[in-house]
Amino acid sequence: MNIRNITNFDYLLFLAVSGLSVIGILFIYSSGVNADGVSMSNEYIKQLVWVISGLVFLFIVSIYDYTKIGDRAFLIFVLAMLLLVYTRFFGKSVKGATSWIGIGGFGIQVSEFTKIVYILYLAWYLSKSQNEKAFRRFLKAAVIMGIPMGLILLQPDLGTASVYLPIFLIMCFIAGLPLRYVFGLLGMTLCMVIFMLLPLWETMILHRPSLAVKVLGNKNIALLIIFSLMSAAVIAAIGNLLLKKRYYYWISYVFGIAAAALSGALVGSRVLKEYQMKRLIIFLDPQSDPRGAGWNIIQSMTAIGSGGKSGLGFLKGTQSHYRFLPEQSTDFIFSILSEEWGFLGGLLVFILYAVIFFRILRTIKKTDNLFGKLIASGVIGMLFFHFIVNVGMVMGFMPITGIPLLFLSYGGSSLWTAMIGIGLVIGISLRQL
Repeated sequence: MNIRNITNFDYLLFLAVSGLSVIGILFIYSSGVNADGVSMSNEYIKQLVWVISGLVFLFIVSIYDYTKIGDRAFLIFVLAMLLLVYTRFFGKSVKGATSWIGIGGFGIQVSEFTKIVYILYLAWYLSKSQNEKAFRRFLKAAVIMGIPMGLILLQPDLGTASVYLPIFLIMCFIAGLPLRYVFGLLGMTLCMVIFMLLPLWETMILHRPSLAVKVLGNKNIALLIIFSLMSAAVIAAIGNLLLKKRYYYWISYVFGIAAAALSGALVGSRVLKEYQMKRLIIFLDPQSDPRGAGWNIIQSMTAIGSGGKSGLGFLKGTQSHYRFLPEQSTDFIFSILSEEWGFLGGLLVFILYAVIFFRILRTIKKTDNLFGKLIASGVIGMLFFHFIVNVGMVMGFMPITGIPLLFLSYGGSSLWTAMIGIGLVIGISLRQL
């Protein structure tokens, strides 16, 4: 098994994960209780089974030598992509997204497990390609990210697809790729989202015409702008090659990012559905559609605000028990917790997550194996993005994207994925010098 020291088992990390999972079971139970105090759901029983089996997976994965996965990473990645293709055409549609494969009375969300496969394959490639040119290496890594992201967006599942980007950025940073590539992709993505949502922002938030929207909303004008930006980027790139002036490189860099962002926005506005785009912008002003897209945020913020310092008490929340909160056992589980346990309950969740993040960072720092470092960095990227987006979403600071709070939210696929990720990190820790 190549376990160097059994005392390297990360008990703190394991206890933090177990603690969050127990809290999750408690509030999934609470989410199923109605105003009369009667439990109307057996979701908490399923979650208990998933937690127990997830912990088994965690131990199995931690015992298995992660270094042996590298040689099989490509094959596993290809199989996962084939499953995503199968899911797109033959999967079960749930809440508008064809992202589930039905097995008897159960369903598996393939895109969740693909996160781990993606982390493993990207970590393997980045660890084996250190002698390649940086830009070529970055492009290949971007293709590895783009394939699963594209297939998941076709389902369409924007929330799950969005997780792949922060994983990619953090792993590229740990792999030592130039920051201009990492920040360039981040900047392009942010600009793409802004360009894509500008027309909706004008309609729902601004309530008045704007020149930018008039220009970008016209397809022909937008295509002309893209062509102009790309031409400027190419000319500047040629200037950089011929004259060896650094400022030509940065001109090409900026105009290239702008052209790619606007191109992506045109494609994205046609792939994403209107309700998905509304979710991305409604947090700016939930009252602009209080009975529609803004309802979730308004009810969530009401629940969190009513919890106060110490909460209303376990099973004594009103927003959830009177069914004002949507998706209350999944996306908005933190709202129930904050209403019933208050600020102190929320603080406990934050502390347990902080323990998880710091223990994974400790593993990244201590391991001498680049493949292991990259796997752990991918796992922390996945966990941190889920945490920050979900908590920000229920507090009204971030868009509603349907991203669950790992270890707490109801769902077997997401929980098992998180448990397997933690198992990989513990396995890396076990094999440290």
